[in-house]
Parts: sequence; structure tokens; C-alpha cells
Amino acid sequence: MMPAPTGAVVNEKKIRVLIVDDSALVRQTLRDVLESDAEIEVMATAGDPYVAAERIAKEIPDVMTLDIEMPRMDGLTFLRELMRQHPIPVVICSSLAGRGSESALKALEYGAVEIIAKPKLGTKQFLAEAHVQICDAVKAAARMRARKNHSSTWLVEPKLTADAVLAPSTQAMVETTEKVIVIGASTGGTEALKKLLEALPADTPGIVIVQHMPELFTRAFARRLDDCCQITVKEAENGDMVLRGQALIAPGNRHLLLKRSGARYFVEVKDGPLVCRHRPSVDVLFRSAARYAGRNAVGVILTGMGDDGARGMLEMKQAGARNIAQDEKSCVVFGMPKEAIKLGGAEKVLPLEEIASAIL
Repeated sequence: MMPAPTGAVVNEKKIRVLIVDDSALVRQTLRDVLESDAEIEVMATAGDPYVAAERIAKEIPDVMTLDIEMPRMDGLTFLRELMRQHPIPVVICSSLAGRGSESALKALEYGAVEIIAKPKLGTKQFLAEAHVQICDAVKAAARMRARKNHSSTWLVEPKLTADAVLAPSTQAMVETTEKVIVIGASTGGTEALKKLLEALPADTPGIVIVQHMPELFTRAFARRLDDCCQITVKEAENGDMVLRGQALIAPGNRHLLLKRSGARYFVEVKDGPLVCRHRPSVDVLFRSAARYAGRNAVGVILTGMGDDGARGMLEMKQAGARNIAQDEKSCVVFGMPKEAIKLGGAEKVLPLEEIASAIL
């Protein structure tokens, strides 16, 4: 094994995976694929969610792969219940999880961290040929959750701050008449964003959003929101102006920054390292809002696992922004808002249904 990079943590055991799929052939193929990687071990397989629940009651896996179509209970229902009781990283592996599909978006809404769309025909061959993609998805999912009592052989990469993308600045912009709203969300955020944006009128100040979501899904998610909201919603492109009555959503796997030219705001879409183990990162967006919008900004942090956005929200507050955090009762996962509240970055803590009026 290569020596660990500076700041990395090396654990003693492998990533332990639970495979849940009603097809015995798929279970065996996935086992063979995953165990071909020296860093991964399949701890068990299950033919349906009830068997999986019994196995999880005995031992919690590091990662679970989950099909959607299964007997007795479908995978989406199981995923939703699982996240309420044992929030662990889940990789959806299903023929119903094609890019932009309703099932895929629902899976992300309920807390899945990765999506692998397997074909309806030729599944065994696909899984065998996509072994690198599948193993990488499992390892990426494992790294998203640093468990307190975990042990494994994989490397946990250093947790970078927004400094890796945008240097901190104490200079807040002077106030202008044009306001801007920046929103960060993760697990459970797709549905929370839908409810929030649906409640905003067509002349709402420009909105910039980071929702943790895999690459290739954000465009379909933006179209879905655009169909049901009074405001226009689109996936952000580099250089897009931040306009009244429009929301821009960060593309999956790209950071999104708010910038300013004179009195006008625009966005920059850029590559860069993971920040708080995410790309796009809420901290990066919030820091850019602190620097370029200052007191002209309103920050909102919604449901999500982890602490991405907490430090950025505090920087926004220090620059004069007004900030709102979603309350615990209305969150799917009270992680990101809790950390922002703990750091003192949130001015108000509100249930989801009250946030739209508070923004306005």
C-alpha cells in the first residue's frame, strides 16, 4: 500500500459493504466486482429490505448498495426509513435509476449519495465491465461519513476548507439596492428546495443554490423545479447573471461562486478540490457571498448531513448578511443547520414552511 498523504487517516479494516438486491445473479456479480478491490469487503448480501434490516440490526455496514425494484418493500421506501434510523452511505444500483429519472431524484432526496444506473438487459456484463465505476462509487460513499468507531483500510482524505478554492477576505461589499439569496442543502434538500422555491413569488431577488447531488442529475433537477415554481430555475453556467425571478443551481461536481461586477451579480462555475468532502461545496458559495455581496445577501442553510456551509455562513454573518437555518423538526437530517447554529452563523432558526416569508 502507498504511504498515507499528510493528514490522512489509515484504518485497519476494509470498507464493509451490504449488497441488497432481489436477483441472486446480481448479488453474486456485485460481490465478485467489489471484492476484486483490495480495499472492499462484502460483509453480507440480502434479497430484500426485510433481510437487510435484520442484518443491519446485528452490524451496521460502512456502505450499502441498494436496488429499487424488490419484493415485499421497494428500495425507495426502505431508503427513506433507513435514513431515519441508521443514516449510512447508500449507493443506488438499479435499472430504474437512469439520469434524470423520477426514481433517481427521489433516491437522492431520501439520502442516497451515489447513483449507478444498470441496464434492464445485460446486467451481469454491465456490472462486470463497470467494476471501476462501482468500486469508486462505494469508496467515495464510504469517505463521505467519518464514523466515530470505524475501522478500515481505505484512506480518509484531509478535509479541506473553502481556502482551497477561494482565499478568505475581511472586505465586505458596500450595500446596493439589489439583493441576492444563497442557499445550501444536502440530504433531504431536493424536496426542501422544492417546497421553499414554490413559495417564492416571481419577482424574488436572484437566488444561487448548492445542493449536494451527483454529476449529470442537477440539470434534470433544475428542470423539475422550473416546472413547478413561479420563478425560473436552471442549472448554472459559467458567467450566468444573477437575475430577479431566477434561481441558479450548481452543476454536480463543480463549485459555484457568486461574483460581482459593479452593481450586478454573476456566477463562476469552476473545478477544484473537494471542500468539506463535497464539490460543489456550500462553504465555497457562502464564502463568495460574504466577499462579494456582504450585507446585500441572505443566506439559507437547509437539511443535510455533515457541516458543509457552517463556516461559510458565519463568514456571511460577519460580513453583514442575514442568515436563516432550517429547524430540527422539519429537517430530514439536522446536520448542516445544526453546525451553522452551533458556530453562531444563523440569525434565525425556522421551520421550512416559514423560511420563504422570512427571506422576503
